[in-house]
Amino acid sequence: MSFFFILYSFFLYAQDSIPAAVTIAENKNIEFQQSFFKALSDKATFNYKKAIEHLEQCNRIFSNNKSVLFELSKNYEKLGRNPEALTYIDLALEEDPTNIWMLEHKVLILRKLANFNDAILTQEKIASVYPKKKRLLVFLHLQNNDRQAAQKVLAELKDAKLLNGRLRAIEKKLNARKTAIEEPKKLSENLDAKSLFEKEKSFDNLKALLIKLASESDSDLLKYSEYGITLFPAQPFAYLMNGKALNYNNAYKKALDTLQNGIDFVIDDHEIEAKFYLEMSKAYQGLGDTKKATMYKNKAEKFLK
Repeated sequence: MSFFFILYSFFLYAQDSIPAAVTIAENKNIEFQQSFFKALSDKATFNYKKAIEHLEQCNRIFSNNKSVLFELSKNYEKLGRNPEALTYIDLALEEDPTNIWMLEHKVLILRKLANFNDAILTQEKIASVYPKKKRLLVFLHLQNNDRQAAQKVLAELKDAKLLNGRLRAIEKKLNARKTAIEEPKKLSENLDAKSLFEKEKSFDNLKALLIKLASESDSDLLKYSEYGITLFPAQPFAYLMNGKALNYNNAYKKALDTLQNGIDFVIDDHEIEAKFYLEMSKAYQGLGDTKKATMYKNKAEKFLK
């Protein structure tokens, strides 16, 4: 068999093979795209388990695709399966380590896992590129029970003229905390719950007191909830009760301010989040903004169903 015949035969074989290879690749691409868009559609209709099935199919077709890994993480997070969500976002970040959306999603997951140390490290990476995003570090440090670090970040933001209304309010509370702790017992001790809180200023005692005062529509709810925010600036319940007290007193704008500050500390707790939205709805109703009042009431009802 001549060399030219062998070469000619190979040329004919290659021509026949190329279209088949191209067709296989095209089919894989089409199957991948179809599965991916089905996953997006399922997520949009809150069918997160089905979305994950389609995304796993995508992963079998083309492994380690960062968009697929990111979507898998988001769907697992929506299902409350945060360890799996963290695994997938870490895999996605291996493919794209500086992706801002992925890094922010990782911070969200770490907060839900109460892993505030890693959340702070991740947020610092984000803030090194986007200085305004340093603001979240204040909340993370407070949730990590590190007031000193929170105050340091607040000072840095203040120097950079990056403080917003919420952070100014928190700065004021943190600065007032020392005075509040050193104050003699000026608050009344008429009720057992008050006496217990005055004897031991723990958050559990504060919560019991605030619940009692709220159930009795006691005028001291405003005073003790304000005191609670000063002592425990990362506890959303104190903000919720302060917002409720301000609504009782028709101070609707102040109620919205404190509720918006406090909801930043709510993590993976739909019940308390719904209560925040209900108080926000009342505040907007009091301000005459019925559109926003209805919007927040509807948001609350989604969680209460």
